[in-house]
Amino acid sequence: MSKVNVAIIGSGNIGTDLMIKILRQSNHLNVAAMVGIDPDSDGLARARRMGVPTTHEGVKGLIAMPEFADIRIVFDATSAGAHVHNDALLHAAKPDIQLVDLTPAAIGPYCVPVVNLSENLTQRNVNMVTCGGQATIPIVAAISSVCRVHYAEIIASIASKSAGPGTRANIDEFTETTSRAIEVVGGASKGKAIIILNPAEPPLMMRDTVYVLSEAASQKRIEEAIHLIAATVQAYVPGYRLKQAVQFDVIPPEQPLHIPGVGNFSGLKTAVYLEVLGAAHYLPAYAGNLDIMTSAALATAERMAEYQRQSAGAIA
Repeated sequence: MSKVNVAIIGSGNIGTDLMIKILRQSNHLNVAAMVGIDPDSDGLARARRMGVPTTHEGVKGLIAMPEFADIRIVFDATSAGAHVHNDALLHAAKPDIQLVDLTPAAIGPYCVPVVNLSENLTQRNVNMVTCGGQATIPIVAAISSVCRVHYAEIIASIASKSAGPGTRANIDEFTETTSRAIEVVGGASKGKAIIILNPAEPPLMMRDTVYVLSEAASQKRIEEAIHLIAATVQAYVPGYRLKQAVQFDVIPPEQPLHIPGVGNFSGLKTAVYLEVLGAAHYLPAYAGNLDIMTSAALATAERMAEYQRQSAGAIA
């Protein structure tokens, strides 16, 4: 079965790691182009050594490449601001091309593979939220599948060394996009996101904390739902795991919690502690925040490619 041709915009850490993942493990995708703006970047040099066509002239250079005619899916691993520009250029040149957005731009719908990929397979642009979102939103969604979630707060702690210039330039977008996706995809009435850049040496791996306030419900059912969805995420992010047992705390009506913007709360508080170890394909193992993004993007594009082939077969 022929593979679907894809391009990667962004020859930095995320784009290069994604390229290596596709070349090593994808049965559905072929990297037909690697796009950057720095001719001396390690990503472009590595792509050339691995036989991938390259351009250092950005999206305009990609559109001018002969390979562009056969490219069906494009990953954008640049920045939120750049993605808006890239999306406009690509869809003007090829309206039916699909974009997988690894920036917090959120032009298209939020996509977390284990939660809502099936309903977004035909979208022309899907947004992979953020590393914190990919790690924590499945947990919020699992709890939402059991009971109503009033409030969900996530804290993503990543090694400072794994936060490149794109991440640092988009901190505001990170918190806004993640908070909104907690609500839209995770099902929480109110979401909040916090990111911590940890300067510890040696660098620590990605850790995520999820606090959920929900109506009273079966703790057993919630725990089962969390373990089920965590195992599903592990299918495409092997280093994803629960750091310890799920913790519960019943908040009685006579001693409610006061949550700013939410009000007084009584019900069930659930705390989940996560850890993400990177696969170390290109990045250090501690950079689980980057690994979960590239892994989620790959899983998304592979399903899109399968759907494209099935649709083409049905038409034929």
